[in-house]
Amino acid sequence: MLNSINTNPGALLALQNLNATNTELATTQSRINTGKKVANAKDNGAIWSMAKMQSASSSSLNAVKDSLQRGQSTIDVGLAAGDTITDLLMKMKEKALAASDTSLNSTSLKALKTDFDSLRDQITKAAQNAMFNGVSLVAATVKPLVFLANADGGSFTVMAQTMSLEGLGLTGTSTFNTATEAATMIADMTTALLTATNKLSALGTASVGLDTHLTFIGKLQDSLDAGVGNLVDADLAKESAKLQSLQTKQQLGVQALSIANQTPQTILSLFQG
Repeated sequence: MLNSINTNPGALLALQNLNATNTELATTQSRINTGKKVANAKDNGAIWSMAKMQSASSSSLNAVKDSLQRGQSTIDVGLAAGDTITDLLMKMKEKALAASDTSLNSTSLKALKTDFDSLRDQITKAAQNAMFNGVSLVAATVKPLVFLANADGGSFTVMAQTMSLEGLGLTGTSTFNTATEAATMIADMTTALLTATNKLSALGTASVGLDTHLTFIGKLQDSLDAGVGNLVDADLAKESAKLQSLQTKQQLGVQALSIANQTPQTILSLFQG
């Protein structure tokens, strides 16, 4: 090998190896600090791009979950109102049945009529007040409600189930004044009660469907997040072991460079005699 004080091939090689080790060490330390093997586009452009797109899809599902949860609350309020209305209808039917007894005196009949009218008016109040965030599924004039279903803007539609007096086949003047009229009202109340229970059943079915879809969206989001993690997350156990190895390698590299730098000193000994 050429002995020269201008060029030290051994030192150059040792320096190259030490620089390579330092680069690997910096990469490993970055992965440990960030917890990611692909932290930016510079690390791996293709993987970083894929991960960003999947992360965007997962993040957008938060808006879908918020929309579906509002739907849950709106339906729950409607179901609560529906339960109240069916209870009122049952009591109204009971009052009408009691008033159909021809042996009642006028005072008793009038008291039953007053109770019946009060229960009827409560149905209107229950339907009008069954709102969540200004939205109702059971009020007098409502339309189907449309909620977000996916990250692409798809929709989940819940049909309105009007439970106002008109929606139940009754009116604000539905009442009785005689036992005969009360007997007729019994059939009307039976029909209204059947209508109310059918509409309540439809709301319940919609609620189950919305709950199921919300659960699916949650699982989908978890799967997307896990997929992103598989793409960019670092194996910290592996990186920790590698860190120990590289630190040892770095120390040896420094020693090798120090030894290589001492080589020109042997040339000086040739001039000493």
